[in-house]
Amino acid sequence: MEKFVGKTIFKGVAIGEIFFYDKGDSTIKRTALPESAVESELEKFQQARTTAQEQIHALYEKAMKEVGESEAGIFEIHEMMLDDDDLIEQIENIIRTQLVNAEYAVSIGGDNASKMFAAMDDEYMRGRAADVLDVCSRVVSVLTGKSTGANFDKPIIIVADDLAPSETVQMDKEKLLGICLRSGSVSSHTAILARTMTIPAVTGMDIKPEWHGRQAIIDGFEGAIYLDPTAETIDKFVQKQAEIAEERRLLQELKGKDDVTKSGRHLKLYCNIGSIGDVALVQKNDAKGIGLFRSEFIYLDSKDYPTEDEQFNVYRQVAELMAGKKVIIRTCDIGADKQADYFNIPKEENPAMGFRAIRICLERVEMFKTQLRALLRASAFGNIAVMYPMIISVDEVLKIKGIMGEVKAELDELGIKYDKNIEQGIMIETPAAVIISDLLAKEVDFFSIGSNDLTQYTLAIDRQNPKLESLCDTHHPAILRMIKTVCDNAHAAGIWAGICGELGADTTLTKTFLEMGVDELSVSPSFVLPIRNIVRDTE
Repeated sequence: MEKFVGKTIFKGVAIGEIFFYDKGDSTIKRTALPESAVESELEKFQQARTTAQEQIHALYEKAMKEVGESEAGIFEIHEMMLDDDDLIEQIENIIRTQLVNAEYAVSIGGDNASKMFAAMDDEYMRGRAADVLDVCSRVVSVLTGKSTGANFDKPIIIVADDLAPSETVQMDKEKLLGICLRSGSVSSHTAILARTMTIPAVTGMDIKPEWHGRQAIIDGFEGAIYLDPTAETIDKFVQKQAEIAEERRLLQELKGKDDVTKSGRHLKLYCNIGSIGDVALVQKNDAKGIGLFRSEFIYLDSKDYPTEDEQFNVYRQVAELMAGKKVIIRTCDIGADKQADYFNIPKEENPAMGFRAIRICLERVEMFKTQLRALLRASAFGNIAVMYPMIISVDEVLKIKGIMGEVKAELDELGIKYDKNIEQGIMIETPAAVIISDLLAKEVDFFSIGSNDLTQYTLAIDRQNPKLESLCDTHHPAILRMIKTVCDNAHAAGIWAGICGELGADTTLTKTFLEMGVDELSVSPSFVLPIRNIVRDTE
């Protein structure tokens, strides 16, 4: 028996036979064409592009059913990439000027576009490098007649260098026991899909083709894989699987129960979502509300600034679906790793600390007012609260309140109904906001701590930089002390404080958060019941 240790993507146990997925030689042969064949080659490319889009749309539909709208959205982006004028023009130009076959032109065009994205400063745009390669690889597969993805007819553990999102989704979930990768970030689209599909997965392994057909165990808790496990080891992990299944069964019995400790302290246990489609997951996991609705996805999914009515319809539907439960909507958080071309944000040396979030809204006031009007109108249809990101000063809050007052006056004049007492809160994401949280607390109704940004700003570490991953310690004493300070200052002013960053879902800290006085945790839907279990078991 051999044991290899890497990193955890999703906790769980998988026992089965290894299927080594070798994508083979990806080199595309260059074939010279006579000038007379150029037009037919261009037509061939267009037909392949259309077929690839149809295949990607089918993957989108499959992902919608299996992982939900938010995670399926990556395939909408892939479809749009195949409509990108620059990419299409580049590929067609290669065919015309170099007189080469379509598959070679697509391969070169995709490689060029990928390198361009990879060289960008913005993390969100760098992430598109893998996506454009995935898309162009699909077009090449259509042109060459080669199938995409791994095909297997029995339950297996797939071992591969890496997997593209499209490869992951098109696999048979019932037969995919686990995933073991050589490379691939724990925050990649593929990793997110594996977690959403609840498939035990690990990465960072020194895999070998000769593993194919051998028995293995994936231990997603330790981030390890056992090759040719002993009978004793198999028995141990079979028992672990039974314990996991029993734990999940018991968690289901917590549906409908209150989020309250043994001593009677209540916690608001809410969910983070990015679209209307995610509300189904909130309801399925019995969360008591939505603690973070990321409204920026409305902007990212649009080719121009979304109108007031477009936004109103989204906010109203979410409020109505939640049937009176709290829905906290974060105002537009565009910038840094989330870019929309039509915003025309100038290139920045350090976008994480640049023109983003509330800074954009306070400069582009009409855009901000459009969103606030939509939010206020929707508040007449449910229990909506508004939350403002990236606050660093009391002056910003006062400006926001002034603009909100103007919008309310406009609606009053028109006789449009809205919640006159709509709650307004801010995100605590910077050390500056922590230090003056006693002053900020006097101006707002609640705090929500964004632990992701707070960690990177406090530790001076880019959380997207894989070389610094080991230093990005979310349990750092400075972070925990800041959370305690924010809670104390909130309570002194008579308001509540919660956490909506990834740290809120860290079950090793749930009891610590309760001791600190954290009033609310907003997490991914799948974490609701495990955290409820801890809360109800806490004195």
